[in-house]
Formats: sequence, structure tokens, C-alpha cells
Amino acid sequence: MAWIQFIFSSTPDGADPLSDHLSECGASAVTFQDNEDQPIYEPEIGSTPLWQATNVIALFEADSDTDNIIVQLTHLMAPSNVPQYRIEAVEDKDWVREWMDNFHPMCFGEQLWICPSWHQPAKPDAINIMLDPGLAFGTGTHPTTALCLNWLDQAQVKNKVVIDYGCGSGILAIAAALLGAKKVIGVDIDPQALEATQANAKRNGVQIETYLPEACPDISADLVIANILAGPLQTLAPTLVKLSKPKSDIILSGILATQSEAVSKTYRTWFEMQPPIQKEDWIRLAGHRND
Repeated sequence: MAWIQFIFSSTPDGADPLSDHLSECGASAVTFQDNEDQPIYEPEIGSTPLWQATNVIALFEADSDTDNIIVQLTHLMAPSNVPQYRIEAVEDKDWVREWMDNFHPMCFGEQLWICPSWHQPAKPDAINIMLDPGLAFGTGTHPTTALCLNWLDQAQVKNKVVIDYGCGSGILAIAAALLGAKKVIGVDIDPQALEATQANAKRNGVQIETYLPEACPDISADLVIANILAGPLQTLAPTLVKLSKPKSDIILSGILATQSEAVSKTYRTWFEMQPPIQKEDWIRLAGHRND
């Protein structure tokens, strides 16, 4: 099906009401987009912040009467004015296929590969993680995931107990299992992430135990990996320490370079922290438990 889209220049306060009005006008979908390259890395829990310059994009079927849409919108927004807008045709594509065609096998370190489930492995004899992200975050393309995979590629995890806290699609948990960990646990606040992890674990022939945080068993791991964000990592420090055994290792990522020292300082109470390793704007921290 062919589509057209209205692109409105809006503000954080105006975006939500405009979205509601566009839905009333028959929009099939409405999305928000940054119009000034303003990053929002770590919102407060429960908040949905928007950019100071927010584009509101409304998708309509190609045969829609654009003049009538603006007349309806003008009536709904009165006495306020309709924001500045433009109309564009949207190319008729199979967007799922487009994404799949651009997600290719990737190598991390010397032996770890991430291979989309619809591709043949580039190196069949390597450790290939066959991945279908599904509804959960995690393909290996983000620098934070890549940093953790590169660490695992060089680590000795065979016969160890590993916890992936904030497991997403299970990519790090599965990597640990394929590298020989004897027990791997994935923890996430999102039930869909746990479903994706289980599906990907089955696809790779490994066993991953998955839990919501409140149901996570009282277990001491040899390695705890947490690729989340700086704020939650600092808040979760006592929890992650409780899950780690003496002389264990911890890997932390999802941290901006400017946040590195604050996060490292939090964990120095329990761990000997190594210097950060950076990829683009993101860093990875590694620590070894003192006691």
C-alpha cells in the first residue's frame, strides 16, 4: 500500500495534543522525531521526554484528501493555528524485508559472530550466535553490546555461572553459554525480552534461565554482566553485588564517557575497577571483586 505523510514542526508541549488530533483526522500512525539532533540518553523512570524541536509525523493512505485533513485539523485545533508542515510521498516498501536485508553477520573479537537467523554463518566453524531480535532490544550493532561481546570473546567463562542483568534479546547470555558457561541466567524487567531470550536460546541450542528481577533466585555468580544505563547501574549496585561471589568479575556498559567516573566510583566500594574502554560515545567498565 502507498502512503503519504504530513510532517509538522512542533514542541514538547504541542506534540501530544497534535498527535491526538491527527488520529481523529484518520492517521494510520503518528510518530515523533528529533528535528535538531538533540540526544535524550537517559530519561527519568516513568517519563517520556521529547525534543525541544519535535517533528510530528502522521501517516495517511495515499488517496487521502489532504485539503480535507487540514480543514479537519484546523477545526480541531481552533483557536490555535495549525503548525508549519510539509507533505511527502512515502515509498512503498516491505520495511521488515528492508531491515532484514541490511542486518548482516558481524564479528566480535576473534571467535564470536552474530548472525541473523535468515543468513548462513560467514564462518561455520566459529562461535555463531543465530539471532532474531524479535520484540526485544539487542542485535550487536550498538556500541555498548559490541563492547561486551568483545570482552566475552577474550574471557574465560567456561564452567562459570553467568548472570546477564538486563538481557534484552539474550545476546550476551547466549554468547556466554556458547563459550562454555555451565549456568546462565537472564534477567529483565520486560517480559517480552525474556520471551525473545528464550526463543533465541532455543535457536542456538543453549539453556538460559530467565527471570523478572523480583523473581531472580538468590545465587552467586562468577560473572555479572549489566548492559543497561548509568543511572540504573548506580541504583542497582547493591543488587548486582549481592548476585556476585567473592573474586568474581563484573562487566558494566550502557554508560556514556562523561558518566564513566561516577559509575566506576560507585562500584569501587566492592570491585577493583579497570580503566574504561570506549567505543564512540560509550564505554565499558570491568571490575574484579575485592573480597
